[in-house]
Amino acid sequence: MENQRTVADGLRLVAFGLRVLVYLVLGGAALIAVATVASVLGPTLALDLYTPPVAAWWTVFTAVVVQGVPFLLLGTVVSAAIGAFVPERVFTRLLPRNQALAVPVAGAAGVVLPGCECASVPVAGSLMRRGVAPAAALAFLLSAPAINPVVLVATSIAFPAQPEMVLGRLVASLATAVVMGWLWARFGREEWLRLPKRSTGTSAHGLRAFGAGLQHDFLHAGGFLVLGAAAAATFNIVVPRSVLDLFTGSAWLSVLLLAVLAVVLCVCSEADAFVAASLSGFSPTARLAFMVVGPMVDLKLIALQTGTFGRAFAVRFSTVTWAVAVLSSVLAGWWLL
Repeated sequence: MENQRTVADGLRLVAFGLRVLVYLVLGGAALIAVATVASVLGPTLALDLYTPPVAAWWTVFTAVVVQGVPFLLLGTVVSAAIGAFVPERVFTRLLPRNQALAVPVAGAAGVVLPGCECASVPVAGSLMRRGVAPAAALAFLLSAPAINPVVLVATSIAFPAQPEMVLGRLVASLATAVVMGWLWARFGREEWLRLPKRSTGTSAHGLRAFGAGLQHDFLHAGGFLVLGAAAAATFNIVVPRSVLDLFTGSAWLSVLLLAVLAVVLCVCSEADAFVAASLSGFSPTARLAFMVVGPMVDLKLIALQTGTFGRAFAVRFSTVTWAVAVLSSVLAGWWLL
């Protein structure tokens, strides 16, 4: 009886693994197919309508999506694997008890423990429930989606032969995460932060949690990638050159514009480098600000933080994070770019 039960469990795991693999292949193929069909039909439609700008729009859109999908897929796989197979107690054992020291350690942990923006909020809430200091959990929340290996490799490919852009993103993002953790440790108030309650239901583990996390993160982030690519292509084609010159002629205005654009577009961190690279009319520092701000402050993150930690926290934390991220980007750009 025990042997039969073991065999049945093994068969169920194999079947579930195959189903996850099918979802993975079909999801990636679907996004690539949409982009391919768009690239084929888009220029044809543009030629029929005698509108070359439409063909240019499709070219930019397709380039951003096709380049970003593989890294988006890799990032969601890694994030889902960490959420399913890495125990939460690992974080509490690694972090120092001293809050001031725990913040930079938690921020640096984002380099080796990647996660997408959507996953970082519930992970931070889970860490707080397990006794991790809020300042350290918030530093990890900001750094994990911004400086993980998948994001840095994607940035290096989006900006070939520009290692200073990758280094600038690493330095500015890590500095923002650590500074925000220290600011919360010094000035944060308990009444601003509504600690998330522990779920009373049964949570999935292992392969089942991996499959559910992968499906949710990939489909959710993939939609934002497509929207971000469409917005970037529209921005490149629709906005008159005279308007761009008004912003690109001023270093501060260009940085502020792309920092605001990052909040609105909500592009996944695994793919935002390709969107930033397509905004070639702006300075390197402005594009760096786009990549630093986006994974830390955007509309979907503000909504997630509001639902998890409360509106009082989300408003204050997002506002200050945006300002610190912009300042860090400017300093890193001045130093490295």
